[in-house]
Amino acid sequence: MKILTAVLVTLLAVLQYDLWIGEGSMTAAWRLDNTISEQKKENARLQIRNDTLAAEVNDLKSGSAAIEERARSELGMIKKDETFVQIIEDHSKSPK
Repeated sequence: MKILTAVLVTLLAVLQYDLWIGEGSMTAAWRLDNTISEQKKENARLQIRNDTLAAEVNDLKSGSAAIEERARSELGMIKKDETFVQIIEDHSKSPK
C-alpha cells in the first residue's frame, strides 16, 4: 500500500510539474497569450499607418492638389505671380 501511495504521489508530482513549470505549462501559455495580445496591438497600429500611407499614395496618384501641397511644403515651390517669403529666426542670441 505504501509503495502504491508513493508511486501515485510521484506521478501526481510529475504531472503537476508539467502543468505548472514544464514546456507547454500554464505559465508558458499565459506568457504566449500576453505576447499575442501585444502583437495584435502592434499590428493594429501598423495597419492604421499603412492605411494612412495608402490614402496618401492614392491622393498623389489621382489628384493634383496633393502633389501641389507636397511641392509647396517640401520643395518650396511657388506658382506663377506668387511671392515667396521665408522667415529665418536668429538663433545666435541666447536668452538671458
